[in-house]
Amino acid sequence: MKIGIFDSGIGGLTVLRLARGKLPDADFLYYADVDNVPYGEKAGDEVRALTFSAARFLVGRGAEAVVLACNTATSAAAASLRETLSVPVVGMEPAVKKALDEHPGGRVLVAATPFTCRGDKLRHLIRQVGGEGLVDTLPLPGLVILAERCDFSPDSVDPYLRGELRRFDLSRYAALVLGCTHFLYFKDAFRRSLPGNVRIVDGNDGTVNQLLRVVGPVSGGGGSVEFFDSGRPAAEESLQRTRRLLSRLDELEKAE
Repeated sequence: MKIGIFDSGIGGLTVLRLARGKLPDADFLYYADVDNVPYGEKAGDEVRALTFSAARFLVGRGAEAVVLACNTATSAAAASLRETLSVPVVGMEPAVKKALDEHPGGRVLVAATPFTCRGDKLRHLIRQVGGEGLVDTLPLPGLVILAERCDFSPDSVDPYLRGELRRFDLSRYAALVLGCTHFLYFKDAFRRSLPGNVRIVDGNDGTVNQLLRVVGPVSGGGGSVEFFDSGRPAAEESLQRTRRLLSRLDELEKAE
């Protein structure tokens, strides 16, 4: 079985890594829209058009399910894609419910792209899970840019992150939700910048578990991955970068 995973850039590698671990016999196609990243400050119509283009490319390459490993793309296009494509579409959403369930009555801060923060989908989610009055949002477009540059240096990341977080009295919060897959590369920086009372939560497990429910058991595949950059087979330089990023995720996991 072939599964297509799409993101505006490198963020979706965090989902790919987890999905491969849980579906070792599946074959994967990974599409990074490197020509158009970042998505977080684009207009909705543009994000929808780019997402549709990527999803159709993946289906054309044989994908039997498509994962939108991008909260922005999910917010803009998931509903209409499900009405259009002939294969299942699995999206991402900030793990607000998980954070509230694990910290009843606690305040939650959602860090995401500007598009996700201002979108109706997130507001609806917050209402749906009973988070009104408990959930605040924090757009962090600078983190996406730093991630795409593969700049994880504390000298670059920490001043930006601490400057943005300074707007909130973090002693009042129980959890911070990483509402953009790019942000998972900065878990170490978030830990340096957050007080010990704030737990970091992300939605990758929920997305991959939903994928498992959708596709069911997968066996007999080769466990291969093909990488594409905006529809082009990824060049060796891009593949080397991908290997470095996956190694960083391994290191971050070991540090947890």
